[in-house]
Amino acid sequence: MADTLFYAPDIRQNPLLPEKESLHCAKALRMREGDRLTVTDGKGFLYECILVQVHPKQCTVNIRSCAEKSGGRNYRLRLAFAPTKQAERNEWLVEKAVEIGTDRITPILCRYSERKEIRRERLEKIAVSAMKQSRQAFLPEIDGLTGFDDIISRPFDGKKYIAHCCDLPVQPLALRCERGESVLILIGPEGDFSREEVEKATAAGFEPVTLGESRLRTETACLVALHTVHVINLL
Repeated sequence: MADTLFYAPDIRQNPLLPEKESLHCAKALRMREGDRLTVTDGKGFLYECILVQVHPKQCTVNIRSCAEKSGGRNYRLRLAFAPTKQAERNEWLVEKAVEIGTDRITPILCRYSERKEIRRERLEKIAVSAMKQSRQAFLPEIDGLTGFDDIISRPFDGKKYIAHCCDLPVQPLALRCERGESVLILIGPEGDFSREEVEKATAAGFEPVTLGESRLRTETACLVALHTVHVINLL
């Protein structure tokens, strides 16, 4: 129970647990008034609290202390990927991406995309669960499905990369990415980006990169890219 992390995005203004968190607290964990618990707002803060009132629909807490979680990154990391046909693989990807650490996840619609719609609310719930399980205090933003032309035309304050398997010049991401720089990386569908998409992204300032010799599944490529950036920033 001491290791359980609760999520309440508005706790600073309103010291109440949301209904789902309250139900877990009251029924699953059988917590009682006076018990201590840790709550995050998903914005980088942890709140040490005391339960004042326990109810399956709404638990009231008293905030005893607040601390900004240490270990925050000095760079931002955004992942944009083309969702796979199987919804469960996209859900698994979001879960693992949150555990590894990312600031924003953007599903994109490409020429060869297998999936043309997503359940955003479902992915947001998975992101919350993964944040709590890995005891992080930052909840990544989950965007709705975004067109390819839209994502490459939006401004981004950092380095922009597109990982592809087309017969075009590329360099390893590990050799191009530098420590401390914010990163936006595009990962295509199972059929890869089209040559036209790669050329359009390159013209928009994206550097073409490779993630290695093997041809990776979309979700694997996403995690390799995220992990590569993190490792570079640990060196």
